[in-house]
Amino acid sequence: MSGKNLIAIVCVLTVMAMTGAAFAAVPLYRMFCQVTGFNGTVSRADLAPTKVLDQTLLIRFDTNVRDLPMTFRPEQVSQRVRIGETGMAFFDVTNTSDQPIHATAAYNVVPERAGPYFQKLQCFCFDSQTIAPGESKKFPVQYFVAPEIATDHESRGVREITLSYTFYPTKGANDPSSPSTTGVAG
Repeated sequence: MSGKNLIAIVCVLTVMAMTGAAFAAVPLYRMFCQVTGFNGTVSRADLAPTKVLDQTLLIRFDTNVRDLPMTFRPEQVSQRVRIGETGMAFFDVTNTSDQPIHATAAYNVVPERAGPYFQKLQCFCFDSQTIAPGESKKFPVQYFVAPEIATDHESRGVREITLSYTFYPTKGANDPSSPSTTGVAG
């Protein structure tokens, strides 16, 4: 094999590797953020903690819609929960158009340092949603703030956490053959 052929093969392999890395970057970054709580990303939990502290936090709810004909509001603007206690919040969504909406809710928490401790047991944001024309849905979020927040030097002083959602259009928004999501997503 000549030097020119070897250089060509290395260049082709490098381009292929860089293309693969570009496609993998978003899912890998999302996974990193969910594992570490980086950038205010909330974690998904399987079980609620068994330890509940006497300290309370005010949890605020913020909702936004990006490029969708819908209303999206929390039933309560805030809740006070004890650290480690499971909280439940409900969000109301209404499709104000005459077409089905296919959407996903992105989420984060502020302050960012609370991200690793704010965890969800159930959330509509885990799955893409389809909302029929004129349909209203109620979506639950079951969450807790892990007791470890009380002993973490970085999170000392956190007394309020804002959970923010933004609904944005997802694939299938203009595709009538796309399958519908029915019921409340978990």
